[in-house]
Amino acid sequence: MKDLLQAARKGDKRALARLVTLLEDDPSLAPALLEGEGEWPFPGLVLGVTGPPGVGKSTFVSALVGKSRRKDPAGKVAVLAVDPTSPYTGGALLGDRVRMMEHSGDEGVFIRSFANRGLLGGLAPGIRAVLRLLGATGWDLVLLETVGVGQSEVDAASVADLTAVLLAPGQGDGIQMLKAGLLEAADLFVVHKADLPGAERVASEIEAALDLSEPGPRGRPPVLLVSSARGRGLEEFLEALDRRRAELKGPIEERRRRAAREDARRLVLDRASARLARALEGEEGLLEDLLEGRAGLDEAVLRILRNALDRGGKEEGERT
Repeated sequence: MKDLLQAARKGDKRALARLVTLLEDDPSLAPALLEGEGEWPFPGLVLGVTGPPGVGKSTFVSALVGKSRRKDPAGKVAVLAVDPTSPYTGGALLGDRVRMMEHSGDEGVFIRSFANRGLLGGLAPGIRAVLRLLGATGWDLVLLETVGVGQSEVDAASVADLTAVLLAPGQGDGIQMLKAGLLEAADLFVVHKADLPGAERVASEIEAALDLSEPGPRGRPPVLLVSSARGRGLEEFLEALDRRRAELKGPIEERRRRAAREDARRLVLDRASARLARALEGEEGLLEDLLEGRAGLDEAVLRILRNALDRGGKEEGERT
């Protein structure tokens, strides 16, 4: 993996794609990959892009990639786009790479679609590990596009430095879209498809909702009108993004510290869970003992823990 990491740092996007696949399949590989790197790295800026289905997130992200690259040709932009997994086939369309084909020949752009594998939060497993990889390979801006269902806005805010929430006219009552947690999750509001009738009204409704809410510790988010189809408002959005990044420098650093600790916690618990599951396989009668009252729950847990420790010691001895 270290050879792939060095190749990816030199601009080899095939090596980067292989590493992303490895981490998507097994996020627990991240510590070994980043061993010797010092503190776990972050990209220059991670921007979460979320909002209801049909609001035009992929169109906005594609337009933003192009605008960012024209504004700073030396800057590298990555897109991590999460697509929903089919509950019937277990597959996913992974269509964002098709919608963003215009950037396929740009060496400064990396686009990867992920299946959310049925998670209601809208984020795919492995995203956290992949963000560390993109930090280690020097990506300046990462656009994290979520499925846009239910709790995805809050989930995106937990791993992104800043979060842009998109709304659009013609999707019903704009105030109803400002569901619980959405006002708190947004660092920027974007009224997308601003060339359509009703965009100004949606912006006014968001402003009114912000007027009625208590400002959070990150301050009042700006409300911007953007038409990706007509190329309007993108420059203003990037300027607002730079201002928010400067205003929230301290909170962003604190969020990254919390995110790193959460990543480490999840990796430890996932590895422990896997070892306990293997240990349970070696105690075939334990569940029957528990169900038939011959063993209590605490006793069963202790037996599994002892089994896991014994197996872990044997495996360590075999490796040495």
